[in-house]
Formats: sequence, structure tokens, C-alpha cells
Amino acid sequence: MGLLAVDIGNTNVTMGFLQDGRWIAQWRARTVADKMPDEYAVLVRNFLRNADMDYTAVDGMVISSVVPALTGAFVELSQHYLELDPLVVTHSTNMGIRVEIDQPEQAGADRLVNAAAVTALYHVNAIVIDLGTATTFDIVSADGAYCGGAIAPGISVAHDALVERAARLHKIDVIPPPNPIGRNTIHAMQSGIFWGYVGLIEGMVARLKDAMRGQNMGDPIRVFATGGLAPLIQQHTGVIDVIAPDITLEGLRIIHEMNQG
Repeated sequence: MGLLAVDIGNTNVTMGFLQDGRWIAQWRARTVADKMPDEYAVLVRNFLRNADMDYTAVDGMVISSVVPALTGAFVELSQHYLELDPLVVTHSTNMGIRVEIDQPEQAGADRLVNAAAVTALYHVNAIVIDLGTATTFDIVSADGAYCGGAIAPGISVAHDALVERAARLHKIDVIPPPNPIGRNTIHAMQSGIFWGYVGLIEGMVARLKDAMRGQNMGDPIRVFATGGLAPLIQQHTGVIDVIAPDITLEGLRIIHEMNQG
């Protein structure tokens, strides 16, 4: 028996199955806000079947979601197909952290889950960078306070907006070009998007560290990054200390354990 953890983002729904303390399977599906619970149930059943399991293997479910329409869909899926009442993470859930921002109810569940994971696993002053639909920077103190952060458009969002609004620009691979001075349109776009986001990350980390020190959060301040492009970006900057690809799933695991019983 095991735990099904579900992170519903604006672009993807990421799921992980935990059994005997380890993630034995992870899956990803497109986020489709108007998809019915029965449709996602078929996906979940097929994912489990590909791992030689079925619904009966799941005895717990935890959800973080930034897509309200799908929050209800996955709750219904859990209740109808898994016969479980899932734990849906909100700002008021016991997460082992203090949410010290002006309007806690506005904090994205995924950002809080990441903060809970860093607090439980590392116990350091931290900046957590999540490279998803949005590029988010979240500040966590060593004593477990979620202090807020910053939100910028994600790399893919910026890329797609540029292509959509500029008639002569087309989609590219977001990778570093041979030289920051692009000598053709593709390399020029790659330079602006890739190196532009490296510069964004470096500049934001520097400013955030200064602000943290100004609020008596002293060194060391560790920088964690997650998201598909995080490893590539880390290769080209020295400001990222740890790549944490499973930090959201780990946070969901930790929160679920805290709320048992």
C-alpha cells in the first residue's frame, strides 16, 4: 500500500507513488482545466497499471493545486475511485512552517509545499527557485518561516509570448547559443531568452540575499532550484547550490505524514 501525491500546476499535473519510503513511480500529464474526474481517473488507472498496480495499491492521497477547477476534480476522483478523502494542502494545513505573509490564503500551495520540504530536510535560510509556468523565488528562514518571495513569467511563457507577438520570430530550443552575441535570429533569441533568464536568476538571488540579511537572516543562505531547466541553468551560473527535482513531491510526503490521524 502507498501514497499517491499529486501536484497540479498550470501546465502539468505531476504525480508520484510512494511505497515503503521511496518513490517507485512518477508520472506527468497535461493540465486540462475542463477535463472531467472520470478522464483523469482513467489516466491514473493506466499509470498505476503500467507500474503493475491498481487503485487498491493506494491507501493515501495528498494534493497541492494552483488550478481550482482541477482541485475538485481530483478530490472527486479520490473519493469515487480510491474511496479516500484526500488531504488538500492549503495555507491553513499543518505543514511545519509559519506562513508569514500579508495574505496567507493567496500563497500558491506548491510554493508552500516547497517551503515545507526545505524546512524539514535542510533547516537553513533558503531561496527556492521553481522554474515552471512562472519562475518563482520563495524565501524560507532556518526556523521555518515562509516569508514570501517573487514571481516572474516562466521561460516558456516568455518564449511563447515573443513568438506569438512577433510575426517573423519562430519557436526555438531554449539552450545557450554559441556566443551571447547572436549572429542570426535563432542565436539572438536563444541569447536573449536563455542568458536573459540566467541574468534574472542571478540578479534576483543577489537582491533577495541582501533583503534577507537586512531581515536578520544571516549566512549561510542556500539556493535550491527545481523544474525541467534547472540543471541546465545551474551549469551556467554559480548561484544555485542544490538541484532538487523532487522537492514538491517530498514536501507533499512530509505534509501527509504530519497530518496522519
